[in-house]
Amino acid sequence: MTVNRYQIESCQHTFSERYSHFIRRTPLWKLPGGALGVDCAEVWLKLEHLQTGGSFKARGMLNRLLSNPIPPSGVIVASGGNAGIATAAAAKELGVPCEVFVPEISSPAKRARLAALGARVVVGGAAYADALRACLARQQETGALLTHAYDQPEVLVGAGTLALEIEQQGGLPHSVLVSVGGGGLIGGVASWFGQRSRVVALEPELAPSLYRAREAGRPVDVAVSGIAADSLGARRIGGLAWDVTQAQVRDALLLTDESIRAAQLWLWQELKLAVEPAAALPLAALHSRRYVPRADETVCLIICGANVDPASLN
Repeated sequence: MTVNRYQIESCQHTFSERYSHFIRRTPLWKLPGGALGVDCAEVWLKLEHLQTGGSFKARGMLNRLLSNPIPPSGVIVASGGNAGIATAAAAKELGVPCEVFVPEISSPAKRARLAALGARVVVGGAAYADALRACLARQQETGALLTHAYDQPEVLVGAGTLALEIEQQGGLPHSVLVSVGGGGLIGGVASWFGQRSRVVALEPELAPSLYRAREAGRPVDVAVSGIAADSLGARRIGGLAWDVTQAQVRDALLLTDESIRAAQLWLWQELKLAVEPAAALPLAALHSRRYVPRADETVCLIICGANVDPASLN
């Protein structure tokens, strides 16, 4: 199933008409490239870490809940943290129960946030794939509405509203740098921009689900670990995102944990942006020169999540 621009526009209209208090229109910072130590005309930072729940996930999770009848048993999701937080926040907004299965690698900060939102939190195994299996088994028992962290059309459509906002706020950037886990964000962003902007997929070397799929010519399971595994630790790229990226995304780049951590600290120390490792990949791609823009290029970095323990930024 494809995601189209009409669906994204319709979703944004629903958000703005009925849920503007919940889905925030997050800021777009426009900085000269030199301010970030980059040789390009301009760098835009889409500050989506300021979204409800601390990540872009709120868009897709709310759209999923609004697009389907919700049974008395509520909603259920498996998540490294951010999709669970977003689902729990959307469920609280709509007044329905929520159950979240997390892997052991999920951070205590994210689990605490889930509990504060009223979700029932279940540790479902060592990694995201294990939590997903446990979640699916539980869903069969309860009949709750399953919200997938990244591989449902409504989730990609919701994420696509972020890209629509970028264009409304700044016009078309030459390139958009996007962190990839299971692919919900890049699937939505690439569905909106298509070939009008160059969408660049970024993954940690230790969690390369899209990169390995491109090598194999199809989605495959990969081993995942490293600094961003709680957010970008999907073992296999989502089928919907795979289809979109095959058609719309030319570049898929890998980044070291060291470069991601350095970019995360730079964002805090220089710009006072407290973000999680997954949100630092776009800047890491520039600072490590894995992505080298043209001198006249406008580059948009999607800063996708803020669910981080502030103590880790010291």
